[in-house]
Amino acid sequence: MKIDSLKLQNFRNYEELSLEFSPGTNLFYGENAQGKTNILEAVYVCGTTKSHRTSKDREMIRFGENESHLQMIMRKGDVSWRIDLLLRAGRAKGIAVNMVPVRRAAELIGLGHFILFSPEDLSIIKDGPAGRRRFLDMELCQLDKVYVSALTSYNKVLEQRGKLLKTLSTDRRDMETLDVWDEQLVRYGSMIIRIRESFVQMLNEIIRPIHEKLSGGREHLSVRYEKNVEADAYASALEDGRQRDLYLCSTMTGPHRDDLVFSSDGVDLRHYGSQGQQRSAALSLKLAEIELVKKKAGDSPVLLLDDVLSELDAGRQQALLESIGDIQTFITCTGIEEYVRSGFHIDKRFHVQGGHVQPEPSNIPDPVL
Repeated sequence: MKIDSLKLQNFRNYEELSLEFSPGTNLFYGENAQGKTNILEAVYVCGTTKSHRTSKDREMIRFGENESHLQMIMRKGDVSWRIDLLLRAGRAKGIAVNMVPVRRAAELIGLGHFILFSPEDLSIIKDGPAGRRRFLDMELCQLDKVYVSALTSYNKVLEQRGKLLKTLSTDRRDMETLDVWDEQLVRYGSMIIRIRESFVQMLNEIIRPIHEKLSGGREHLSVRYEKNVEADAYASALEDGRQRDLYLCSTMTGPHRDDLVFSSDGVDLRHYGSQGQQRSAALSLKLAEIELVKKKAGDSPVLLLDDVLSELDAGRQQALLESIGDIQTFITCTGIEEYVRSGFHIDKRFHVQGGHVQPEPSNIPDPVL
């Protein structure tokens, strides 16, 4: 899969922007706060309908405007798709594929696969469980339509159950309604748990050899799915915890409280790993994502590297750059010197300054170091 072009209107700091990309490596460089990350975000939003930076569409619309339009042309072989997104403040996204409106974001699943790696991802091992659950959800939502449907339904039921719990804290007349929400929560939650179990099993098979290579054979990484509740025991656990939920006005049992535990030779990296070990595990996770997409989807993903190379030491930089291969890659950085030093090949360069993007001729010489 490749991205041919991107057009933006009133997105972030861009009033109008039209870009054509190389099927190889595209590098966007310039000072901080000029709009480099906004381009990667736009590609990610077009491919997944979600931003890695915000859950609010309003924040992606250019200041002073009410709407933002994004258009991306992506291609698999000789087949092209045009993806159009309309972001509207306070309203649902408008989505169209090849000029045909689609009602649900899930209809984009399978068209393309996008892996984004940012400096924040280097902290995924040591930070709280929310980031690791988000990793599970974002990856599985690109690979499995059943998961998208189950997660969407689960989150809606979870929200409604939470509202009911608050009502029941002062008025118990609608207690029987809780049974209805609990039944649905167990139905969708059990599906999520089982799909996550299968995914983590596959992830382990792929990430172990990657990490062994990255660590020179010194470390052996494993990922454990730390379930809040077993799928088969969900209904009884929810019933047993009902009084606690009523007291706290919150649902304390379910996959929304799951976590992943990363261990190296039995040592929990979140609590006892060094920063270097944690970063190596995070990098291994991203490299495993690439292989997961290839294995499960039978396609190469688009790789988005948001100013991440400067956060890695030379060895980890090289491991990441070597993993790219024939994958279309979008990279942001403040300067291109680090890529020149590594001998990394760049197919197309863009200079970003003050919300303006200038493609540079392919024959422009690299800076002298």
